[in-house]
Amino acid sequence: MRSWVPLIAVCLGTFMLLLDVTIAIVALPDMARALHASLSDLQWVMDGYALALAALLLGAGAAADVLGHRRVQITGVVVFALASLLCGLSTGPGMLVAARGLQGAGAAAMFATTLPLLGTVYQGKQRSTALGVWGAISGAAAAVGPVLGGLLTDGPGWRWIFFVNLPVSVLAVVLTLRVVPESRPLAREGSRARVDVAGLVAFAVCAGGVTYGAVRAGDHGWSEPGTLASFTVALMALGVFLAVERRAAHPLIDLSMFRRPAFLGVMAGALAFNAAAFGMSPYTSIWLQTLLGMSPVRAGLVLLWLSAASFVVAGIGGRLLHGVPSRIPIGGGLLLIGVGCFCQAVLDAGSTASTLVPGLVLVGIGTGLVSPAIAGAALAVAPRERAGMAGGAVNTFRQLGYALGIAVFGTVLTSRMRDALPPGAAHALAGGGAPALRASLPEHTLRSAFAAGLDAALLTAGGVAVVAGAAVLALVRTPRATPAPTAAEAQKEAAVRQG
Repeated sequence: MRSWVPLIAVCLGTFMLLLDVTIAIVALPDMARALHASLSDLQWVMDGYALALAALLLGAGAAADVLGHRRVQITGVVVFALASLLCGLSTGPGMLVAARGLQGAGAAAMFATTLPLLGTVYQGKQRSTALGVWGAISGAAAAVGPVLGGLLTDGPGWRWIFFVNLPVSVLAVVLTLRVVPESRPLAREGSRARVDVAGLVAFAVCAGGVTYGAVRAGDHGWSEPGTLASFTVALMALGVFLAVERRAAHPLIDLSMFRRPAFLGVMAGALAFNAAAFGMSPYTSIWLQTLLGMSPVRAGLVLLWLSAASFVVAGIGGRLLHGVPSRIPIGGGLLLIGVGCFCQAVLDAGSTASTLVPGLVLVGIGTGLVSPAIAGAALAVAPRERAGMAGGAVNTFRQLGYALGIAVFGTVLTSRMRDALPPGAAHALAGGGAPALRASLPEHTLRSAFAAGLDAALLTAGGVAVVAGAAVLALVRTPRATPAPTAAEAQKEAAVRQG
């Protein structure tokens, strides 16, 4: 039993960081009321975390290779814990968003070092068992997030979705220091060149600029000067990033891999996957609670249909689809996600939560097909010597897709609402302001407007998934059979399956 204590220490961090991607979804209406937050504020509560995680993930892995994986892991847990405390103590939306970004930075350090630490501790059969347990816990974290968030929000209050991380973080640090050995850092000579700081900053500015522009468009429109300026900054940062990566001795990502149609298809699939499958969840949760009057727990249970279907399909599909070309489960899964979004886009003023269930189940089935397969596909279509880089890239694109999905679909949602509501009401309604708006607008009008907005956003999400699915089927060509992976390669593949 003692030999598995390091696994517990590492999995505690993984569980926390993945749980916090989804745990806040059902708490958004309560946050909005307590902090007087707008829709844009709520979007950044979700996007701040996902963006920081996406932007810093590759750089954190490179830094850990230089400084030592245990050291970076513990630093990440400490930063994550302090940020969680700040989240729980937030007195306004700006403080909460900033703390969520800091939380994402800590999560990036934790996520980038989890699997290398397990690879240091375990070998052979024990390593396979450890990776299997890690993968199951990663999947469970995402699945229970909305339900646990609902229980905490309904019970002690929304701040406890962050406070609950504190004792877990303390336990993770103590166990890691006591039972997890430090991996040997790379030679110090030339270590500065191994951390591509310029590329990291340029990528973060690019991702942040695009997301900020999409969120701002929901308030001010796509052609407003501030929105256009955000996209311009993002475009310039992208140019800098491409220039830096071409010249860097140790780039964050080898741009030559994107010349491979298969690799390009997998990255596009990863981006669209998290956007279409999960980008609508915050708005669905707000609709369920503020328009249908559900409690946070009941709203979390509605969203559990997606998670449960995904969990079952992932477990069964792993055995049944062994040897099937990866483009089939990825492309087919994305198409199912698209169909599931289309099935949900039938809401009207009289719709109830049960209207969503068939579509959520289809999205869950698609998720169960895509999630296990996309990690292996990234490794299969990249050169063997770039396997770690490919694994980090697919996780980065998934988190970036989630952030962009929330931003873009929120803008589509409010744009459609404006057709039926007075100026300013659409943004307030989408941000959980239905109780206040009931004093001036009929209930039927509010329900009809929100349903129309959800329908438009769901159709957009479905279109993204269908286009991406078709692209994957057309571009991703991998051999049916590949040589058995070495232990190191198996570790790298497991490291990205649950990103």
